[in-house]
Order: sequence, then structure tokens, then C-alpha cells
Amino acid sequence: MTGYDEQPRVGFFTDTSVCIGCKACEVACKEWNGVPDDGFNLLGTSFDNTGELGANSWRHVAFIEQPAVDLGMPGFQRPGDGSGAEGRTDFRWLMSSDVCKHCTHAGCLDVCPTGALFRTEFGTVVVQQDICNGCGYCVSGCPYGVIERREGDGRAWKCTLCYDRLRDGLEPACAKACPTDSIQFGVLDELRERAALRLNDLHERGMTEARLYGEDPDDGVGGNGAFFLLLDEPEVYGLPPDPVVPTRDAPAMWRFAGIAASAMVGIAVSAFAGRRR
Repeated sequence: MTGYDEQPRVGFFTDTSVCIGCKACEVACKEWNGVPDDGFNLLGTSFDNTGELGANSWRHVAFIEQPAVDLGMPGFQRPGDGSGAEGRTDFRWLMSSDVCKHCTHAGCLDVCPTGALFRTEFGTVVVQQDICNGCGYCVSGCPYGVIERREGDGRAWKCTLCYDRLRDGLEPACAKACPTDSIQFGVLDELRERAALRLNDLHERGMTEARLYGEDPDDGVGGNGAFFLLLDEPEVYGLPPDPVVPTRDAPAMWRFAGIAASAMVGIAVSAFAGRRR
């Protein structure tokens, strides 16, 4: 197996502007990876039946019904409330296939005490199920709320970016199944260039609200291995606007703790020496 530094880092670019919400990615992910169903619970506020990423949902297609009032169109009530076709079209759907971000600075990887999580030669982050002890530290270590322990199993599960397929020279199942190329797989540097061109194209067409999310190497997680082109604020899609890996400040905390401990030892030694005199 080649080293991580010798292999170009790969990942996902998800262009939500062309997602049609077909859920082919969800199905392909479950079929290839043997991910069990998660209840298929239809939500009252959406056509979404998974709700969020979790141990049994490694891909999640969000359906966001955005009313006209949010789009700057006054007088909106609900789709269908008006008379005629116009009253039934004062809204739009925002759809996006979410996945583990495979962060550059991965909080889950930092806090795992057993080494169950590891960085692959492709730059992705994978859980080794035969080593995971179900402690759950990785759950709180993820700034995106992606990783979760499976009920009845106890171990942590998440997207592997189809590590087995990558080692055989194949693209991940979700990207292979996407009919619109909303999910694009490839070398991250090339994907970032492609995303920048796509963003410029949308801006030239007047879609100035379009933005990239997760591609910045200077953000709180050092940039993502899975990044997105969004048509609104990240919060609209259920994404944190400024994600920060929880362990980012750990070195400074340990440094200050060491200074404080050294000071306490120095005070104790001085006090003991003073009593002896």
C-alpha cells in the first residue's frame, strides 16, 4: 500500500444546483456497503425520509422547500394556497446530497483512543470496525455531526468513500450512480478548479447567491475532502457556517496546562524548602 504523501488526495465535489433529489446515491451507497435501512420515516416537513447522516445513512439527500418569502417574493403563504398555477409555483426546491467531509484536520481521528480511525493513502478517513470499541469519542469530535454509533452494535460507522472500490481503481458507488453528475469524484485539486469555474458560470448567469462550501484550506477543519456548491447560506442546508475541529486548540491547552503544573510544582518546592530552613 502506497503512502498518503505519495498518492494524490481524492474526494467529492457536490454541485447542488444540478441535484434532482432522485436518491440514487443513497441507494447505491447502501447496496454497495451493506448499510442497513434506517426506518424510512417520512418527515412532516419534507419528502426526505432519512433526516440526517448517521450510522445507517452514509449519504443523505436533503429536500428543502424554500418559500417565496425567503426568496424576496412578498405575499407568499403556501404552495397551492393561491388560485391558479402562479400560486402553486411561488417556491423552489433546494436539494443536496450530504456525506462525511473527510476533513483535513479530522476531529474524529484526533480523539480515537484505539486507532480504529485512520487516514488512508487517498487522504480519506475510515473506521476499522474490528478495532472500534464503541467509546463514542469520535461522535463528539466531529464538527458536522456525521459519525454515529449504530444501535444494537455500539460501534461507530460512517462513509468510507468506498475505500475498497478506490483500491481497485473504481469511483465510489454514489458518484457512479448519480445521473446528473451532481456528485463528482476525483483528485481534490482538480475538483477545486472545476468548482471555481462552475461558480463563475453561475454568477455570470445572475445566480449571485451561489457559493462554495468546505473548499477553503484555511477554515476551521483545514478544508474538506468533500465540498459543495450551494445556492444559499450553509445553515439552510443544515451545515455549520464556520465549522471548527474541537481539537484545534488542544496543543495550546496542554501547553498552558504544563506551564500551570510547572508553576504549582515550583511553588510547592519553594514552600517545602522554606519550611526546612
